[in-house]
Amino acid sequence: MARPDQAATVARQLDWNLLRTFVVLSESASVSDAAGRLGLKQPSVSAALKRLEMVLGKQLIDRGPGRFALTEAGEMLRREAMEINGQVLRLATLMRDVTDEVTGDVRIALASHVVCPLLDDALGDFHRTHPKATLSIAVHSSIDAIDAVASGRAAFAVALVRNHSPKLEYARLYRERFGLFCGPNHPLFGRPGLKPEDLAGFTAVSFDTDRLQDVLRQVALLRARVNLSDQIVGTSSALEEVRRMIIAGLGIGALPVHVAARDVRDGLLWPLPPHENLPAVDVYLTHNPKARLNRAEAALLGMVLKRIADVPMAERTY
Repeated sequence: MARPDQAATVARQLDWNLLRTFVVLSESASVSDAAGRLGLKQPSVSAALKRLEMVLGKQLIDRGPGRFALTEAGEMLRREAMEINGQVLRLATLMRDVTDEVTGDVRIALASHVVCPLLDDALGDFHRTHPKATLSIAVHSSIDAIDAVASGRAAFAVALVRNHSPKLEYARLYRERFGLFCGPNHPLFGRPGLKPEDLAGFTAVSFDTDRLQDVLRQVALLRARVNLSDQIVGTSSALEEVRRMIIAGLGIGALPVHVAARDVRDGLLWPLPPHENLPAVDVYLTHNPKARLNRAEAALLGMVLKRIADVPMAERTY
């Protein structure tokens, strides 16, 4: 067994070209035969063999008139060198197949009401940086979106969170404020100077989670604050459907203010009081730290988490 200092010397002086030459020598009938296979001159192959024997301090081939056979040390080296040769060939294959391009499909689960410029910017930057990667975005209720992460069906979710699971990680992505709105067919539409008491007794539409014991508790309290009727004439887990019912005139409903802004400008929704101290609801990015993500999923998740860390919460409040 080589001493530690001897082993270090061998490691410094031994190179792959010497081992490759020896592999060919071990499969040849003579130095001349090996030189022909390697496309080298015989003196070069002989010099390489002598150098290898000097580095290892062992005779590797018993050679002489009519003799050309591996010694015991030579046979041991042949086995090791053949294994190294296989590893080098596999490495070349791996390097040929690996590219710097990130590919793969990113599976995301979103709650229906997610409107977040920070997330949109991250998606745009991700596509520009990794154009070969694809996105699969599924819209769920918040509960189902988080369940998709827990079950491994999504790389991450953006949703409201009621209960935090110890197996998942949660990062507050943004905060949205909810206001009350009515549609063009409602008696209060277009009326300026309304006060909260003017809303008393009117019917309402709401989200499924717009209950005192659920994630939109603050929105339920807002309805109670203006004394809307206890009669809920329509519910849905999808923001688009709550919006549809408000515009259709079924009743007064709450929507994220920044989401409703375009419909207000287009004359489809009318903002109702109160206009101050509106309830704020946090929306979280949820992921499983133990999940095995593909390169694309890991890259996008990392980009969004970095934005969350870099951008102050005030700039992520809409």
